[in-house]
Amino acid sequence: MPIHLNHTIVHATDKKRSAQFLAGLLGLDVQPQLGPFLPVTLANDVTLDFADAGERPIVAEHYAFLVSEEEFDVVFGRIKEAGLTYYPDPTLSRPGEINHNDGGRGAYWADPDGHVLEILTRPYGSGSRTGTPSE
Repeated sequence: MPIHLNHTIVHATDKKRSAQFLAGLLGLDVQPQLGPFLPVTLANDVTLDFADAGERPIVAEHYAFLVSEEEFDVVFGRIKEAGLTYYPDPTLSRPGEINHNDGGRGAYWADPDGHVLEILTRPYGSGSRTGTPSE
């Protein structure tokens, strides 16, 4: 059997808020609670299982989502409509720009708990790197 990522746990100060934040931007549904988790299922059946962190400090993680060019336009439109600050890089250093790495487009933004989220249209290393940021 080939090995596939099945799920990962995303710790949050408010799992419902964080799950709805991500699902809303990506056009996905928050699934019914399963034990202590609120899952958001991606097209490849991987779930992001949101869990309340409780007293534990939240360590910011990075979650990247490969999308089509058309999906990028839709999700990026939701990011802008929500008034979120977006960036071309994971260090969140140049607000209001996107990247064109590997001949595609990419954008990063932060969720309510500081997790860095990313949409990209080309996997890294799959094409030319122009390094030209823009909106």
